[in-house]
Formats: sequence, C-alpha cells, structure tokens
Amino acid sequence: MRRADRLFLLIHALRGRRAAVPAHRLAETLGVSLRTVYRDIADLQVSGVPIEGEAGVGYMLRKDADIPPLMFNADELEALVVGTRFVRAFGGTRLGNGAKTALLKIEAVLPPELRARSERSRIFAPEVARMESSGMIDRLHAAIDARHVLRLDYRDQDGQSSARDIEPLCLAFWGGSWTIGAWCRLRADFRSFRPDRIASFDETGEVFDEVPARGLEAYLRKVSGA
Repeated sequence: MRRADRLFLLIHALRGRRAAVPAHRLAETLGVSLRTVYRDIADLQVSGVPIEGEAGVGYMLRKDADIPPLMFNADELEALVVGTRFVRAFGGTRLGNGAKTALLKIEAVLPPELRARSERSRIFAPEVARMESSGMIDRLHAAIDARHVLRLDYRDQDGQSSARDIEPLCLAFWGGSWTIGAWCRLRADFRSFRPDRIASFDETGEVFDEVPARGLEAYLRKVSGA
C-alpha cells in the first residue's frame, strides 16, 4: 500500500469516532506495525491534521474536524456491509482487502446509529479455508486483467485430464462454485472452466487481443442463449 493511501485510510479510521482508537487496532486495520502507526500519526499532526491522543491511550480527530455523514439509509448500508463480507469470503485476497478498506471509509463517516446498524447485520459469509484463500482466484483475476493466455492442466467431471490453452475473459461465482469464462483454443469455442478442477496452470507468455468474435460480450451472449 502506498504511504499516501495509508495516511488517507488512517484519517478515515479516526473520523466520526467518539472514543479514542487504540494504536494496535489501527495497526491491525491497516496491516502495518505499531511503529508505523506512531510515525504516521506524528507526521499527520506536524502537517496540521487535528489528531489528539497519545501512545498507550489512543487517537481521535477533534470533533470540529469531522465531515458530514454519507446519505445511506439502513437497508442500503446493510446491503453494502453484507456485500463486503461476501467479497472478503469469496473474492480472493486482492478484492477482499479492497472491500475491507472501502467499508472502513464508509463507516468512518456514518452517524453512530447507522454504524451500529452495520455491526448488527445477521447475514454472514464466514471466511473459512477454501480455494479463494489459496491465491488461485487472485491469479486468475490478474490474468484476465492482463489478457494473458493460460495453459491449464484441467480435469473434467470424470477426472479425465486435458491440456488447454485459453484466453480468460471473466470470473463468475454461482453461490457454490466459481467458473472462468474463456475462449478455448483447443475447441475453438467458448468454454466455462471450474477453477477447482484446474490441477495447475501457467502463463504462456503470450498476451491476446480481445476481438469481438471471441471476446467477453460474445461469450456472455452464448452462455445466456441470446
């Protein structure tokens, strides 16, 4: 995380708090050391940010430094909270961290009654050990963004193995499993592959051009039957 982003998140973590936030909690939220938190707080104070408190007690922004709350109603807020929980549970590390910091920014500027509502939501997506935590979803996501051709060692539902070179187009989550939509060069057609059936994969070193005939929109039309 860039230092500028970290300082921005640190200020947001302190906004709207009625009580001082301990340094160790700030460190856990930002994924940094206590020493880094103390140094960042000191730098912000020198820069004129009205942060009050001290090591061992906690920190908070002066009340007159707060900003107006976001205009969410209770149902909208709960939808955001539940959405971030699902992303953290199923979306891989990269998006999970993004969801965590996004929710931090939102909750930092909420009035107390709505912040309390967000903490009371009874819809959860437990972050248990599974494929998403292995890094595969993150790697596939990165390959889609970079348009990298992938070579899969793939197992079908009967356990039969095949080597596939694919042009990955999208990831879709169906509630119980992921699929990766792709142009399969072996079949010269669109295919959907389940990541949990990929024994291994590597980048071939080739970057593909997403042309209309075998791009995302064409894939979506085919899987939807349009």
